[in-house]
Amino acid sequence: MTDPALPDIPLGRRVVLRYQLPAGYPQSLTDVIGELVSLNPPTVRAVDGQVVAVAPDRVVALKALGPRPIRTKEIRALEAAAANGWPGIEHAWIDGWLVRAGRGYTGRANSAVPLGNSAGPAELGAETLHRIGEWFTAHGLPLLLQLPDRLAPVPPGWRTWSETVVLGIDIDTVVLPQGPSMVRVAPAPDPAWVDLHRFKGEDPAAPGVSRPVPELDVLTAVQDGELGFASLGLPQPIAIGRGALTTAPDGRCWVGLTCVAVVAPHRRHGLGSLVCAELIRWGHTRGATHAYIQVEADNAAAMAMYHDMGFVEHHAYRYAAPEATR
Repeated sequence: MTDPALPDIPLGRRVVLRYQLPAGYPQSLTDVIGELVSLNPPTVRAVDGQVVAVAPDRVVALKALGPRPIRTKEIRALEAAAANGWPGIEHAWIDGWLVRAGRGYTGRANSAVPLGNSAGPAELGAETLHRIGEWFTAHGLPLLLQLPDRLAPVPPGWRTWSETVVLGIDIDTVVLPQGPSMVRVAPAPDPAWVDLHRFKGEDPAAPGVSRPVPELDVLTAVQDGELGFASLGLPQPIAIGRGALTTAPDGRCWVGLTCVAVVAPHRRHGLGSLVCAELIRWGHTRGATHAYIQVEADNAAAMAMYHDMGFVEHHAYRYAAPEATR
């Protein structure tokens, strides 16, 4: 049972733990800063990976901190892992920009993202922009950039939209469901999975519900990784999700969660969280140490669900295009 004197801080939060040292040390107190792993006993994983557990009677203070500052190279690394998890059908490198084509299905699979310049923000001079534009034209696509925080500026006069927040979590801090799982994870989506994904859980016959037919080549594409397609419910799924297991250039292994959808009448019962948890378990058994998910900034319900699971904001990105092509 948790000591009632300890603050009720959610696991996974960044905290500072001050505690008493045993007799004989030059100082009587010391601090450790890192992720809260447990409250029973208070346990913190420091930035260097060291895990410090302290008896409750030695704790002087335990305080939640704001999110750890994210370095630019960490943004670039996670975006590289995410790009491999949703790479489109064709891709190439142009002056440090990864350009992707996927028959126009989804922005991520049909945009250019700056991942190749580790020294700072990517350059986007007139010649580079012209070459990127030519590549997209050759693939029958409009020029579209995906611009993560701090990796490249918005070109002057361009329009931006679809602000998207990338959230991440250390899998060791996730409380996964116990007992036999009701969620099935398959290496490829079946037709029922694709139908639910296409209509995002809404009734296809309802007025105004119209969605493009998914490009299966895009849904099932992965670069140097593995995919898992989760389904909950029989004979027809009532909740689904897609997991992409990829490794970032810094060596960190991520499982990316996408395509999470729940049939409308079954929402607000924790089914989306359950599918996500099982995809995280699926990735963890294959070596993933962290998970990420991308959520549109104005999707308050989804943001609340992932915060409840312990996800925290890592960075954001948005799309940009010349005004006339939007």
